[in-house]
Amino acid sequence: MLLAQIAAFVEVARRQSVSRAAEALFVTQPALTARLQRLEADLGASLFVRTSRGMKLTDAGEAFLPYAVRALDALGDGRMQVNALERGGAGHVAIGAAPALSTYVLPGLLKRFAQSHPRVSVSVRTGHSEEILELVLREQVDIGLVRALHHRDIVSIPLYEDRLVLIVDPAHPFAGTGRILLEQIANEQVILFDRTSSYHELTSALFRTAGVSPSGVMELDNIDAAKKMVEQGFGVALLPHTSVAQELSSGTLAEVAIQDAAPVRRQIVAIRRRDAGRPTGTVAALLDTFAAGRAELTERPPPRAEAPRRARARGGRSTVPGPARRR
Repeated sequence: MLLAQIAAFVEVARRQSVSRAAEALFVTQPALTARLQRLEADLGASLFVRTSRGMKLTDAGEAFLPYAVRALDALGDGRMQVNALERGGAGHVAIGAAPALSTYVLPGLLKRFAQSHPRVSVSVRTGHSEEILELVLREQVDIGLVRALHHRDIVSIPLYEDRLVLIVDPAHPFAGTGRILLEQIANEQVILFDRTSSYHELTSALFRTAGVSPSGVMELDNIDAAKKMVEQGFGVALLPHTSVAQELSSGTLAEVAIQDAAPVRRQIVAIRRRDAGRPTGTVAALLDTFAAGRAELTERPPPRAEAPRRARARGGRSTVPGPARRR
């Protein structure tokens, strides 16, 4: 039983005329009649009788009509669903994201995506960049959001650059100057987070290269804990700008420029299997959303001002090594 036969049957039933049905379907009358005859042969029953008022359904035709209509409607819905999938307007997309991205970047992007694609369902899995790479390679997620990685079986799509910023609590003397030399951090306790994260290595490498050894180090397992420690005056930290943008805006944390060090940046990319082909449908729509948010995610530091000649203390804070200040 062919779709063309069912469409011919429904159209004749609606118009009660073979000629008008053939015109509506853009086929000849003989072709339409042949379709009806093949359908009747397949069903083993006559579907129409000719009357002076046109084509009239038989009892078998009356019984078959609602099923034929539902079949055409279902196929029409299926066609619309396929079209929506191709446009990214419906479907499902699975995302893998590194912790800092899933916490501070992905929620805002997914909110924007959901507003323009309300019929697309999204699932998210988190892990370090190497773990997300494995999920992509095993096809357990459609797309991974990670730091720049190299693997022969993936393609990377640049999303934005995240900058590490030095943050302190607003009462800290560094906040008063707004800028320091890297060597001044030697008198501070530095708060690090997640030893397995690339951010940990970037921070450590910055100090090693400059020959700076902080007076103390506090290691925590996540960015939120590090931010809370800084807010309470237990030290300073280098954190991704995307993770502290809200606190910097509200004034609960302050950013301090390091005058004699180049900005520490990390490229964030979307990765897919190389054999997945060109992004289409929901994946393409998601990448378009990410591209639209690139400008606001790639934060640029203000131009460098003249470096201070020496650290300025304010509020009676000592700049010699000592225990962490508590409020």
